[in-house]
Amino acid sequence: MPSLESEIKFAEVYAVEFIGWGFIHDVVWDAGLFHSINNSEMYRFVVHGLRRKKTCNSPWVLCAYTFGHRDLQTCQTWVERLHNCIKKEVGRPKNLLIFVHPLCGKGNGLKIWETVTPLFARAKVKTTVNVTTRAGHAYDLIKTLTNEELCSLDGIVTVGGDGLFNEVLNGLLPLRHNFPYPPAPPEHNSAGNNDEHRQCRNSCSSNGRDSINISGILSEHLPKSDDHEPLLSTSESSRLDFPVVKIEHRSEDTDKGKGISFSFPNDWFRLGIIPAGSTDAIVISTTGVRDPVTSALHIILGKKVSLDIAQVVRWKTSPSSMDLPSVRYAASFAGYGFYGDVIKESEKYRWMGPKRYDYAGTKVFLEHRSYEAEIAYLEDKTADPVTTTNNSEIRKWPSLVSRKNSNKVICRMNCDICQGTAKSKELADTSITNPIPDTQDASWLRSKGHFLSVGAAVISCRNERAPDGLVADAHLADGFLHLILIKDCPRPLYLWHLTQLTRKGGDPLKYKFVEHHKTRAFTFVSNHDKSAWNLDGELFQACQVSVQACRGLVNLFASGPEV
Repeated sequence: MPSLESEIKFAEVYAVEFIGWGFIHDVVWDAGLFHSINNSEMYRFVVHGLRRKKTCNSPWVLCAYTFGHRDLQTCQTWVERLHNCIKKEVGRPKNLLIFVHPLCGKGNGLKIWETVTPLFARAKVKTTVNVTTRAGHAYDLIKTLTNEELCSLDGIVTVGGDGLFNEVLNGLLPLRHNFPYPPAPPEHNSAGNNDEHRQCRNSCSSNGRDSINISGILSEHLPKSDDHEPLLSTSESSRLDFPVVKIEHRSEDTDKGKGISFSFPNDWFRLGIIPAGSTDAIVISTTGVRDPVTSALHIILGKKVSLDIAQVVRWKTSPSSMDLPSVRYAASFAGYGFYGDVIKESEKYRWMGPKRYDYAGTKVFLEHRSYEAEIAYLEDKTADPVTTTNNSEIRKWPSLVSRKNSNKVICRMNCDICQGTAKSKELADTSITNPIPDTQDASWLRSKGHFLSVGAAVISCRNERAPDGLVADAHLADGFLHLILIKDCPRPLYLWHLTQLTRKGGDPLKYKFVEHHKTRAFTFVSNHDKSAWNLDGELFQACQVSVQACRGLVNLFASGPEV
């Protein structure tokens, strides 16, 4: 008989149940073994908890301990006291809004929710469940919530993939997040020096939302961009185009719930994900494991970790368009070129299920399309450098300094770098209220050329096919994006880069055709009329965008990966 646990940490107890009169097994320890001696009848209660395996990033295992006493009052007193102790645990949710995507991933969304529902019931967490019936359903429902209704919740949980989480994120943030816009790309063509990085003047002055066109951000103007393709949906939905949000007319209160404000960052309100999607990169990057029970326990126990969010502002949808800017948010990744083309192509093969991504990826890879674009990014002198531009070869092919650099710090549970976000919030640090640093600490640089892909990783983006993610040392809440520019190169070299992503301990950023920049913000302009952005798996039509990292903008029911 295996050895039995003799104790359980109270922080790992999620529920206590009184189960009435019945049999309980008496055991004694003898000669190194537990022996069952008899079955006694008495009043019983069960303490429900979890057990962690010794290996890192392993699923949490449910466990239950049954206690008994012949006196009913004694048994009930124990249950009552334990319940009171659980209620005093800070941060445990009592009221959650749940969105279930029934068709996500392999179509197991409802089944997965039914698996974890008993855990929430035992823990006496009130859950209001909405099963989505169409693309944009969760977005529409969240848009109707008043500030008063949101204040009555401890959080919102999605049962689905990264796409459903993105839908919830974009339903919540646009009207309740009051950051200034990132700088807009200038309107006119720039001159000279195609593939060289160029120093640009940073005039990061007032950048409020009432001032849409920002001039003088770069000393040299980026080319006028154009737009592409209608907005398609993601891996999790069929078609989804969030409307333009006119921020300058924003009101803190809705028609109902007057006088109650609700905004982000928000220290107590959290979002949660129970994985049921095709990749579940956000869950794997924030909990270390793709397991519905583990994620449910993180939620019930009230775990909390801050998460950076990328704010993406689309300034134009076509070269001649005059529409208002459209604001979108991404929690894991914003990608253009190869990444957007794969999602766009996969929409034609939805009947294939998750296998459509393999097929679409192979097809797009063989086509080997590159796109002319110009990117300006904010070089922050306070950030750890990841590129070097000292010699002509690196100026032509800027690449990442070896990832074996001892200065690289992997994000993990109780990460010192990410925990600095909470301190910054308490001190109202400028990195929270204004992510664009002062001019003396930052300057704008530019990269222009033909790119196979442009990607901005908010987090590591670990998943089962890329065990280290896109950027192994990306942090959950350090206020930086990892801008990855893949310049046009022969197909075999690009294949080597993609292959490195699939290997544990691989180095996909080591090649000369790869640029890697750690930045707080960047702008993008392309003259190609058939490009698409991939935001957390959602396709987004855009030819001219600005992207900035909003440090610790939301909190997740998670604790970080165990590394």
